[in-house]
Amino acid sequence: MGTYGTLIGAGGGFLVVPLLLVLYQAEDPEIITSISLAVIAFNALSGSVAYARMGRINYKAGILFSIAAIPGAVLGALSTALLSRLAFDTMFGLLLIISSAYLLIHPIGVRNTSRKKTLPPYPHNPLTSDHSRAIHRDKFTVGMVLSFFVGYLSSMLGIGGGIIHVPVLVRLLDFPVHCATATSHFILAVMALSGTIVHVVTGTFYHGLHRTIALSIGVIGGAQAGAALSEHVSGSWIIRGLAVALGVVGLRLLFIALL
Repeated sequence: MGTYGTLIGAGGGFLVVPLLLVLYQAEDPEIITSISLAVIAFNALSGSVAYARMGRINYKAGILFSIAAIPGAVLGALSTALLSRLAFDTMFGLLLIISSAYLLIHPIGVRNTSRKKTLPPYPHNPLTSDHSRAIHRDKFTVGMVLSFFVGYLSSMLGIGGGIIHVPVLVRLLDFPVHCATATSHFILAVMALSGTIVHVVTGTFYHGLHRTIALSIGVIGGAQAGAALSEHVSGSWIIRGLAVALGVVGLRLLFIALL
């Protein structure tokens, strides 16, 4: 989960949550999301360190979108307790299926993602510093507004938000896919940590501590492997992999919810 989540910039929450829903069918949604968000935080921190060494993170966008996402993440974590398990499973499954269909029907154009290309380090990396100056201020504003809602939805469902942020960065701000996945991971680290802190304060996280530790040990190493693997996988295949994974997991969750 750590390897694949880091490769596609989604943090792995869309894999962690279905796994926990299947393994712990009697648990409340707030416990599931608290475990998932904490695991995502460890995964995203590990992946961000690897991507930072590669010079792929756009720090300007990452910091601005993280600031906007934090209030949404806090509200989302507090809202989880209001959802029933049936509503949670159904909403999560539909979100994944819709996201999958969108990415398959409207493929994202890929640039600067050749298999052999090595990117220069930040801040001289054209995918980070020069690209920031080329982005219009209005687009950053729209991106921050969307990040607030991404923070709310992802924190409420425990998915981290990368499955939404990556398409937004590529479609709205014209990020190359590899830069979008790295920047998304940076945002996830801040956003997931914010949601986890809320769960810790409210006492929910205590019930999932041992499971979080076990999962986090795996995803930390997996995140490093995913970042390294991204050097050898083209951006188009990353997006296709993301779309297929979302669809399969979404259908599985709806099947469980409707039975």
